[in-house]
Amino acid sequence: MSESWNNRTKLVHGGTRRSQYNEVSEAIFLTQGFVYDSAEQAEARFIETGPDEFIYARYGNPTVAMFEERIALLEGAEDAFATASGMAAVSGALTSLLKAGDHVVSAKALFGSCLYILENILTRYGVEVTFVDGTDLDQWRAAMRPDTKAVFFESMSNPTLEVIDITAVSAIAHEVGATVVVDNVFSTPVFSKAIEQGADVVVYSATKHIDGQGRVLGGVVLGTMDYIRGTLEPYMKHTGGSLSPFNAWTLLKGLETIDLRVKAQADTALQIATALQGHAALERTIYPGLADHAQNALVQSQLDGRGGTVLSLDLKGGKEAAFRFLNALTIPVISNNLGDAKSIATHPATTTHQRLADELKVELGITPGLVRFSVGLEDVDDLIADLSQALAVAQG
Repeated sequence: MSESWNNRTKLVHGGTRRSQYNEVSEAIFLTQGFVYDSAEQAEARFIETGPDEFIYARYGNPTVAMFEERIALLEGAEDAFATASGMAAVSGALTSLLKAGDHVVSAKALFGSCLYILENILTRYGVEVTFVDGTDLDQWRAAMRPDTKAVFFESMSNPTLEVIDITAVSAIAHEVGATVVVDNVFSTPVFSKAIEQGADVVVYSATKHIDGQGRVLGGVVLGTMDYIRGTLEPYMKHTGGSLSPFNAWTLLKGLETIDLRVKAQADTALQIATALQGHAALERTIYPGLADHAQNALVQSQLDGRGGTVLSLDLKGGKEAAFRFLNALTIPVISNNLGDAKSIATHPATTTHQRLADELKVELGITPGLVRFSVGLEDVDDLIADLSQALAVAQG
C-alpha cells in the first residue's frame, strides 16, 4: 500500500515500525546490541537476518531502518543505507564500488570534500579519475573507456548551480557498463527523480534539506537491493560509517515536513532571484529557475521547473564587496551549511571551496565576489529588503 501513496503521505507514514506500545511518534531505539532468545537464534541471525531482526547497531537498528525505508519510498529506490554524514555516504558509495585499476569519470564542479575523495583518496589506491565539464555531453562521451567503472557528478553543482542532464549522462555511462552515482543534495529528493531518469546510485547529505533545521549530521545512499546489500552494506558495516539512532529519529521528523519546506524555500528563492536580477551591485545572479540560466530548459524537464532552494550572487568588487555584503546582513546567518529553515550565506572561495587551486576556481566560476545563499523559511519581503540593504552597503 505504501508504494501507491503520494509523496506527502509516504513522508509521514512510510516505513513505520511500532513497538508493543503502539506509539504515535517513531521510537528511538538507543541500543548498540540486541538480545537473542537462544544460542541457536543468535547463530541463525548471523547467517541471515530478517526484515525486523537486528544484530548490532553498526549493522542496523530499528529507528535507522525506518529512516532508510521512508527515504527509499520517496526516492523510488529499492533500498537505502543510512550513514553518519553526507561525506560518509559519498565515500562509501564510491569506495565500496571501486578497486585498483578501475577508471572513474567525474564532473569537475564538485564540493571540496567530494573532490578530495576523488583526487586524493581513490587515486592513492590505484583508481584513475578523469574530470570533465559536467554540462558538456561530448566531454562525457570522449572520457568513457571500456574500464570505466563509475561516473560521478552533482546533479546541481555547488556553488555555481550548473544542472547536469541525468538522463543523457546515464545513457552515455551505461553504454560502457559504468555505474552512475549522483550526489543529489541541491536538487533535493522532493524535486528530483534521479533513479527514474537513469541514475543507479543516489547520495544525499541528510544534514541539509532532510533534517532542514541545523540539528544533526547524516547521509544516505540509495540504489538497487543488490548494490545496497551486496556491495555497500558490507563495506559500511565493517568500516563503521553507520548513522546513530538519535540522528535517524531526527531525520525521520525532518522527512515529515520536507515537502512543505523545500517547496516554500524554492518559491522564495525564485522571488529573491527575480527581485535582485540586474542589481547594480551584482555581476550576475545565478539561479536555475531563472529563464536566463544556461540549463533552465533542463530544469523544466528534470526538476519539474523548480530551481531549488539555493541561489548565488556574484558581487562587483570581489572579496571585499562580498565581505561587506555578508557582514551587513541582519536576517541570514553566515555559515557553511545549506537547506536549513534559517537563511544561510556562504563565501565559497574562502570556506567550502578554499582548498581548490585558484585556476580551478576561475574555471568553475567561483569568483572572489561569489556568495552562495541558501534560502530559509523567513518572510520573502523581509529577506529581499535585507539583501537589498546589504548590497547597498557592499557598493560602498
